[in-house]
Amino acid sequence: MTHSIRTVLWFNGRGIEAAAFYCSLIPGSGVARAMGGGSFDVVDFTLGGVPYQILDAGPMFPQSECVSIAVQTDTQAESDRLWAALTADGGQESMCGWLKDRFGVSWQVYPKALLDWTLNPDKAISERAMAAMMTMRRIDIAVIEAAVRG
Repeated sequence: MTHSIRTVLWFNGRGIEAAAFYCSLIPGSGVARAMGGGSFDVVDFTLGGVPYQILDAGPMFPQSECVSIAVQTDTQAESDRLWAALTADGGQESMCGWLKDRFGVSWQVYPKALLDWTLNPDKAISERAMAAMMTMRRIDIAVIEAAVRG
């Protein structure tokens, strides 16, 4: 890996499996290398060209929402595909586009259009979009768009 900076995710088992799963979901992703160090594994990989590393080294530091992977998608269909894959097999939905995958890693999955409305300079539009988003688990842009239009 040629990047000198990357986000490291601490795992307690299944790190190589998790990296392969993540790379299968995001275009432009791949595992660069996986190395065993006796009592730990290190996996270098990219998601959409962004470098990550998994240090699979035991239960000392559990996953939490303090670190999440945010994926901004081009379409509702892409958001829905990722949401379904990441919540499958033991993943858990949370609010406002947040979820935990089956490995315990937190993600934010949302269509780009969400930011156009929630960060809109027109305060009324922004407030209606935020109010609609706050009622959701998986982001549904059609519902937010309807709320924005009143």
